[in-house]
Amino acid sequence: MSKINIEREEFIRVGTTLYKLVNQPRLNGGYVKKRIPWNAETLRQDYGKGYIAHVPKFDGFCTVPDHVNYRPVVDKFLNLYEPIDHKPMEGDFPSVRSLVRHIFGEQYELGLDYLQLLYLHPVQKLPILLLVSEERNTGKTTFLNFLKALFQNNVTFNTNEDFRSQFNADWAGKLLIVVDEVLLSRREDSERLKNLSTTLSYKVEAKGKDRNEIAFFAKFVLCSNNEHLPVIIDAGETRYWVRKIKHLESDDTDFLQKLKAEIPAFLYFLTQRKLSTEKESRMWFNPKLLHTEALQRIIRSNRNRLEIEMSELILDIMASTGIDTFSFCLNDMLLLLTCTQVKAEKYQVRKVIQDCWKLQLAPNGLTYTTYRYDAFRECHYYPAKQVGRFYTISKEQLETL
Repeated sequence: MSKINIEREEFIRVGTTLYKLVNQPRLNGGYVKKRIPWNAETLRQDYGKGYIAHVPKFDGFCTVPDHVNYRPVVDKFLNLYEPIDHKPMEGDFPSVRSLVRHIFGEQYELGLDYLQLLYLHPVQKLPILLLVSEERNTGKTTFLNFLKALFQNNVTFNTNEDFRSQFNADWAGKLLIVVDEVLLSRREDSERLKNLSTTLSYKVEAKGKDRNEIAFFAKFVLCSNNEHLPVIIDAGETRYWVRKIKHLESDDTDFLQKLKAEIPAFLYFLTQRKLSTEKESRMWFNPKLLHTEALQRIIRSNRNRLEIEMSELILDIMASTGIDTFSFCLNDMLLLLTCTQVKAEKYQVRKVIQDCWKLQLAPNGLTYTTYRYDAFRECHYYPAKQVGRFYTISKEQLETL
């Protein structure tokens, strides 16, 4: 019988399937660990009949994320979540601090909370982090590479096409899914992204294999050079944290290496630091804390032209007449739009009122005051009493929208 060389090759058996563990070389250096399905007869031919008895055996796979007390095996199940090999060590981290401050700006403490939750509470749902800037050399990609260095094989870089693909086995069990140069401008892309950011389970599908439901805990970090329409974000949406990133004043070609060297000190800091926030939503943060002008800009850009025209028209009436609420029916709005040279169909106006603004008709036909347009009056708008079922919108609602 040939001599068994356990150090040279490594095999495992999960359920009834045999795997060979290999280190696959990467283009940019280093290796990534892979499990290749193997043949039992081939194993016997290479190492003899007795070798297979020494192969470690597991009942199946599981995915249990933990960075502090990582367990490679959980109750005879092989943990697919990858350990990170950083050892927290007390020290300073000026480069990491400057990067986090550059990315999160005035929300620096919230940014530290975000990274601390990723490290210490990897299962916690977190908002979709979207970094935008039309400028070049802003550090967005450097931040993504820092996250990759920090959480290693638990971070995957996807393209827009990867995100849309039905095959998701390569990213469904990751901590972070990052997309550089994101452009998910279709409504179905936006809905899928929002659903994935809050779902607790997800069906994994690989080529040639049955779909399998697993716990889903991945967080999304997106970057884009498009500040206006990188993704579709509707008014009232609370799942996005949008940051506009400023241009870097200097360009240090060794900056990423400095960041990597400071990771142990930064992780030690995160283990000792007290969170500046408490859990106030399913995505931890109170949505009001994460609201930014960059988010508002995307929401405004996603509004259709007719909605913007109607909003500007009503706000103009309010400013001209000193009112804070405006009442109208569909025909009132159509007449006003026509008088101000805006073409619109009745169904389009109804869609804005009901679907975008979520306004409800008055329950009964009542007398209400609306406004008409007259180009020859000093104040172009004058009150007109009407009877019927009407909508009412306030200045506060319009400004919020």
